[in-house]
This record gives sequence, C-alpha cells and structure tokens, in this order.
Amino acid sequence: MKITLLLGSKSDTEFAQKIADALKEFSVPSEIVVASAHKVPEKVVEIIQKLNADPQPQVVITVVGMSNGLAGVAAASCVHPVLTCPPAKSLEEYQVDLHSSLRMPSEVPVLTVLHPKNAALAAVRILAETDSELKKKVLDRIEKIKANY
Repeated sequence: MKITLLLGSKSDTEFAQKIADALKEFSVPSEIVVASAHKVPEKVVEIIQKLNADPQPQVVITVVGMSNGLAGVAAASCVHPVLTCPPAKSLEEYQVDLHSSLRMPSEVPVLTVLHPKNAALAAVRILAETDSELKKKVLDRIEKIKANY
C-alpha cells in the first residue's frame, strides 16, 4: 500500500511534507511527485498510468493551488481514490483555491480535504478498509483521541 502525493509545483513541497509526516504515524509509505497538469500534462498522464498498473492498494493526494486542474486530470483517469488538499497561504488564496477544488465536472470524483493532517487521516482510513493491521492503528488512534475528552 502507498500514498502518492502529486504536487502541481515544487513550491508545494513544504505543505505536502505535513501530509507525509502524518502518514508516518501509521507506517504508510508515501512518495512526493511533482507534475503540473497545465505545464506537463503528458507527465501527469504517464504517472497515472503507472499508478493504475500498480496492483497494490493506494490513494493519490494532490496538492495544488490556483487553478486545480491536477486533481481533476488525476481523478478522471485514476482507478484509485483521489483527494485534494489545497495549500492556501492566505484567505484570498483559500477562497479561490477551494472553489477550483470543489467544482469538478461529472465523472471526476475528487474528494477535497482542507487540513493536511486530515488529508493524511482520510487516506489512511481508505486504505484501512482492506488492511486489518492498519484498521487497528486507526481504531487505537481514535481511542487515544477520545480518552482526552
């Protein structure tokens, strides 16, 4: 199992690293790949084809701001779940980035998660559906959080 963090720009690496760090708690491997859907769409298609050919359970998380074409391009062809987590740096960016992440055409299933840790947790829970050891880690984490209240 793995999670691919697909970034639209190298400038999004620091934000994506927050997601990768949250995945370490569950020992879920991740890989950061940079490929802009606008600037190198052929590279994005090649990446998705490789992911589709890989039989292991996986989730793709796109990290892209501005015009979020990457999540849509990935979800349109990827057999794996695609989440997007826009890395907004200001309220103005947040409003624009959020709308470009939420408004996807039909047949392009992108799940939008705003907080990097929640994006990691959502991806882990998707993978835990078919992995009892990972599901146990998720349940343990839930119990630990509940014990604080």
